[in-house]
Amino acid sequence: MSDVFAALADQTRRALLDRLFVKNGQSLTDLHHGMAMSRQAVAKHLHILETANLVSVHWQGREKLHYLNPVPLGEIVHRWVGKFEDARIAALTDFKQQVESASKPLPSDKPEEKRHAHQ
Repeated sequence: MSDVFAALADQTRRALLDRLFVKNGQSLTDLHHGMAMSRQAVAKHLHILETANLVSVHWQGREKLHYLNPVPLGEIVHRWVGKFEDARIAALTDFKQQVESASKPLPSDKPEEKRHAHQ
């Protein structure tokens, strides 16, 4: 998982992942277009993303296409974000139960008892 964090630490690699999120299945030429670096530098960043399993490669004839692989990102979310979300959801559930139990009418607040008290 540390290779995923290392790959995500770089702004250029995050930008490449964002571009693949918008349009999956791009070639190196497509991904290089509009980048302020050499084609070779983009290729090196893509290699790091491939090594971290954040990008998968599929050959279509002679063209190498890059696809976003969301699985490692999902694992990070599950491992690092999920446990905090679980705790927060549990706290909210407990809070809801406390509020609901506090707002239940007391036995003396029953409508029948009030009716008999006024008669």
